[in-house]
This record gives sequence, C-alpha cells and structure tokens, in this order.
Amino acid sequence: MTTAPITQGQIHRPSATSVGTIVWLGSEVMFFAALFAMYFSLRGNSPEIWAEDTARLNFPFALTNTLILVASSFTAQFGVFAAERMQPRATGRSPLKWGMVEWFILSYILGAIFVSGQVWEYATLISEGISLSSNSYGSSFYMTTGFHALHVTGGLVAFLFVIGRAFAAKKFGHKEATSAIVVSYYWHFVDVVWIGLFLIIYVLK
Repeated sequence: MTTAPITQGQIHRPSATSVGTIVWLGSEVMFFAALFAMYFSLRGNSPEIWAEDTARLNFPFALTNTLILVASSFTAQFGVFAAERMQPRATGRSPLKWGMVEWFILSYILGAIFVSGQVWEYATLISEGISLSSNSYGSSFYMTTGFHALHVTGGLVAFLFVIGRAFAAKKFGHKEATSAIVVSYYWHFVDVVWIGLFLIIYVLK
C-alpha cells in the first residue's frame, strides 16, 4: 500500500515570529497579573484612602478614552485583513478599499489620542494632590496605568515600523504581512489589559 507524497505546499507550519510573540505575551500576562495583585493588596489595606481618592476620577473621560482604544483594536484588525490579502495600500478613497497602511495609520492616531488622554488625566490628578508619592493609591494608580501606557507607546512605535516596512518593501509579501499580524497580537493584548484596568480602577472603585 502506497501513500501519496506530501508536497511542500501542503505543510503549514506556524510562523516562528508569531509563536515567539505569543510566548512573550504570556510573560507579559504574568507581569500585569502581579500589578493587579499589588493594586488589590494595597486597596484591601487602605479602603478609606481608596474611597476618598477614587471619587476624584473622571469616569466619563476615562470611558471615552477607553472606547477610543477599543476602536483602535478594530481598525488594527481591519489592517490585518488587508495584509492577509496582500493589500498594503488603498485602492480607492472609500475605507472599504483601504489597505493595511491606512488602517494602521488610523490605529496609530487613535492610540496616540489615548496616551495623550492619559497624560491629561495625570496632570489633572497631580494638580488635585494625587501623585506617585502621595499615598498607596497614587502609587498603585500610576504604576498600573503608567506601565500600560508604556506598552501602548511601544505599540505605537511598532505601528510606525510596520508602516515604514510596507513603504520600503519593493513587493509586499509574507514577511510584511506577518509583521502586521504580530503587531496586531500585541495591540489586542494591551487593549484587553486596559479593559481589565478600567473595570478595576474606574468601575469597581
């Protein structure tokens, strides 16, 4: 009994870059889990401080900023869809004809607005006396949201890298598409982490 030979096109191996990114994001999950644990521990030891300082949070502003970040995750995914069909740039003016570059530029703009919103919130809270060294709430608030903001900033840099690579490539191919997919993994991750932070800090005050 003989079997048909397996051709190279039938073998589908996961990208080493994608697998490495997923493993790295797993370690990032542990990092943020430690931050969440710190926040809950400090809140349990100082409920009166939390009751006083969380009242100064601007919930409508934080909700708007959160929706902006969530929207950027959708636009990033549309960019991935374009990359998967090997369409780096727009073929028309309609967003339905946008390529990866246009969707990723929009994602970058939304992400930059989110970070700018956090900076504005920091400035407002510091003016009201809530700083990194003011008390346990200030320390936990700025550490959890600050580390997340750094991760978002890293994602913005990654967007620029992928966009620049698309322009530099003579022909948009598998490597460029894989880069876009990997960046989307990371961006979705920081989005999900922020949803968790938003619920804990602004909703379950």
